[in-house]
Amino acid sequence: MSTAAVPTRPQPQSPLRAQYLDLRANVHRKLLNRLNLEALAQTDRARAESEIRALLTHLLAEEVTPLSLAEREGLFAEVLDDVFGLGPLEPLLRDTTVSDILVNTYKHVFVERGGRLERVTATFQDDRHLLRVIDRIVSRIGRRVDDSSPMVDARLEDGSRVNAIIPPLAVDGPLLSIRRFPAERLKAEDLVTLKAMTAPMLEFLSHCVRARMNCLISGGTGAGKTTLLNVLSSFIGDHERVVTIEDAAELQLRQEHVVRLETRPPNVEGKGAIRQRELLINALRMRPDRIVVGEVRGAEALDMLQAMNTGHDGSLTTVHANTPRDALSRIETMIAMGAVNLPERAMRQQITSAIQLVLQQTRLSDGTRRVTSVSEITGMEGDTITMQEIFVFEKLGINAEGKVIGRFRATGVRPKVCERLKAAGIVLPGTMFEGVVEIR
Repeated sequence: MSTAAVPTRPQPQSPLRAQYLDLRANVHRKLLNRLNLEALAQTDRARAESEIRALLTHLLAEEVTPLSLAEREGLFAEVLDDVFGLGPLEPLLRDTTVSDILVNTYKHVFVERGGRLERVTATFQDDRHLLRVIDRIVSRIGRRVDDSSPMVDARLEDGSRVNAIIPPLAVDGPLLSIRRFPAERLKAEDLVTLKAMTAPMLEFLSHCVRARMNCLISGGTGAGKTTLLNVLSSFIGDHERVVTIEDAAELQLRQEHVVRLETRPPNVEGKGAIRQRELLINALRMRPDRIVVGEVRGAEALDMLQAMNTGHDGSLTTVHANTPRDALSRIETMIAMGAVNLPERAMRQQITSAIQLVLQQTRLSDGTRRVTSVSEITGMEGDTITMQEIFVFEKLGINAEGKVIGRFRATGVRPKVCERLKAAGIVLPGTMFEGVVEIR
């Protein structure tokens, strides 16, 4: 099954091409039905390959339409992928240009390249084939997916995040989503090269992390929050003890003294689940200098803020939100989930005293990802949290190639955190908060 990208609307196939695809699918299905894939996967690879090749030769001899040597070898490679890997997904996983793989039932597979979705010709044989691949993914890390537990989060060996959902929750058939991460994570300077931010923005944020400012990264799904979190974490000193807490471990901190914690789903009886809140409470007993939470999405938000306020400054986390102001509103809502009786003003005071900077990460219409706002929380006026923008990206339009054009602009406001930076021995020039960088 070729994985060459095709347009979102597949082109009509010639009769000969359609005949070949039908033959290939028929032979492939017969092979999978006759082979004991699980048993083969446990045997010596050379022996398994020999058995598969012999059976393939026998099945092709029964067909009227002949296959060329190249087509035979392609079919042989596909079966090997089914036995030892993830079937039709293997060529896509080997393609370094693919950032997301989205399986919309066994018939339709889409990938994201360069921030844009496109359909590929890779398909599964049927629902059973796709379910077998899903089960292989989740069983490797001791999780399961079945009628009693039809949703699962998992990860591949390379750290890629996997989500699967099957009937009855998925109406048309099993669905699989894979969020891939490059083997080489983006470095800080790469964000400037890719125009995700400007050099002054990066320099300012690096100093803030080193001076132990608490930062909240806000953004939508696929906006690049985790990538930005990884980059900011790289500025934490090697002498500090860092504890990371995630639902699916994907952060890759380079420091020597890093402790990684991951949540656990419930078992077959629906018991034994360990949520982020329990891990965060436990992390406070592990003598961390800093705590990095992959994403706050529930009652753990209050514990995170309290940790930031009680000696674990310089901590980092992310939240799903479309604007910095929305991010604070979401934090309030999550606090209320764990502390129903906490007054609204008390919630906002916790937020104001705990968080110094809110960074907004956005995925634009052309697929590019940029830090569109760096805002500082300055205090409270009455019952309202006050904020001021330090850097902002202004979208000006779209060019003929569909690329977003705009500019990064420093607002000219010298942030209050400069006083804390000065106390840490870091003096920033006033020119850092001035100027415009055009993006075309």
